[in-house]
Amino acid sequence: MTTRVQVNWIGPGLRLLGETASGQAVVMDHVLEGEQRAESGARPMELLLIGMLGCTAMDVVSILQKQRQPFTAVQVTASAERASEHPKIYTQIAVEYVVRGHGVDPKGVERAIELSRTKYCSAMAMLGQAAQISTSYRIEET
Repeated sequence: MTTRVQVNWIGPGLRLLGETASGQAVVMDHVLEGEQRAESGARPMELLLIGMLGCTAMDVVSILQKQRQPFTAVQVTASAERASEHPKIYTQIAVEYVVRGHGVDPKGVERAIELSRTKYCSAMAMLGQAAQISTSYRIEET
């Protein structure tokens, strides 16, 4: 399977417009030191993390639905460390899942995260080739 996306420079500075194969658009930007303007988009490395979190969140939600877990919300956050030298790749990524609901089974949440991490989430598998990824979760009763 081949995926085709594109990025065009739209200026000023380093502002770019990315377009996905599905027709969605995302603005990327980074203000250079000394430049006098506000950033108007996400940084590309932030988008890598968002993509990974989106991938694993979709897996976890789908699996929890199949388990018929009584959840009302799922939030996934990441905190990542980058190398100090170029290329400044992510070296450590801590992922936290927060599942909200009444009577959610912790074993079901653990299983959903494990399946996403080891079987389904291609973005996590790919970033895991370069970075050490740790996961944690908590369930908040609602």
